[in-house]
Amino acid sequence: MKKIQMVDLHSQYLNIKSEIDQQIQEVIDSCAFINGPAVHAFQNNFEQYLGVKHVIPCANGTDALQVSMMALGLQPGDEVITSSFTFIATAEVIALLKLTPVLVDVDPDTFNIDPKAIERAITPKTRAIVPVHLFGQAAPMEEIMALAKKHHLYIVEDNCQATGSDYIFEDGSRKKSGTIGHIGCTSFFPSKNLGCYGDGGAIFTNDDDLAKQMRVVVNHGMTVRYYHDYIGVNSRLDSIQAAILKVKLSHLDEYASKRRAVADFYDKAFGHQTKLKIPVRYSKSNHVFHQYTLVSQGIDRKALIEFLATKGVPAMIYYPVPLHMQKAYLDPRYKPGDFPVTEHLCETVFSLPMHTELDQEQLNYITSNVLEFLNRT
Repeated sequence: MKKIQMVDLHSQYLNIKSEIDQQIQEVIDSCAFINGPAVHAFQNNFEQYLGVKHVIPCANGTDALQVSMMALGLQPGDEVITSSFTFIATAEVIALLKLTPVLVDVDPDTFNIDPKAIERAITPKTRAIVPVHLFGQAAPMEEIMALAKKHHLYIVEDNCQATGSDYIFEDGSRKKSGTIGHIGCTSFFPSKNLGCYGDGGAIFTNDDDLAKQMRVVVNHGMTVRYYHDYIGVNSRLDSIQAAILKVKLSHLDEYASKRRAVADFYDKAFGHQTKLKIPVRYSKSNHVFHQYTLVSQGIDRKALIEFLATKGVPAMIYYPVPLHMQKAYLDPRYKPGDFPVTEHLCETVFSLPMHTELDQEQLNYITSNVLEFLNRT
């Protein structure tokens, strides 16, 4: 049996090696390493895939969030609402821009931001909401967009974990997650569902004016070469990474199907276990399973993870500490107990290997070892 990994990028690469190698070689032969044809080709393909007017490639997902907020003209002290159960980058850029992060609790089933909690947190200083499409499925965007319209707020979707997922509206229509709000952001970190072989990111919007502004911001605030009308940053997706992404984008839906098949197998293995709660699939989103995250119920999570490690089965905790309890983000507005769902999840969740190259032997081995531990306790 192959070694089990949380993400097996090498095996995935071997399956598309000829395509990847050819695209990389074409970039090297052209020597168009920055803003070359590969970047424009990927941008166009991604726009078509997402069904969005504008994709602005950038250096990473964190930059995508930062550039979005810069383009919106948010000012120091403006409040931006987001989830306390997410990766640090979501709040990091808010703080870096001297905006005020306002954290709220999440839904106990989907782990995504709770619209009722958002509404309670809105004040006259609120300017934007950043819903995070966590672990691969979309947040309740219709409710969130209704709040934005009611209170005249911007929506910046953090789509870094859900590229390729659809949101299904009440009328049955669909949009790709990240294309519903004013701006969407994603990361192409290697372990993402659509990942490159380094750092990368992208911003998307249907707003022509916002797209124009973000293209200026990512390029040093430059409107004409050497004429800088705005404060900007240097955030570019290099041509080699774009070439890799162009190949992997063509396989993205296939990858999503494979991830769902793995999740289906896990669901069947653990669905009747009282000591585990399997992921809840939100009816308005087709989950693409960036992570397969279980909630432990009445068992020693640490002991389970340690037991699996002795068997060669990795497991990870996303995320062990909520944002409102991170040392860098301690705030007198918040104290332990303020976000009971988030705090409970941080104490109980764990994720099993989830990627496109898991085979049946590995899946049988993973699930049998989890079940062995459960039967011992």
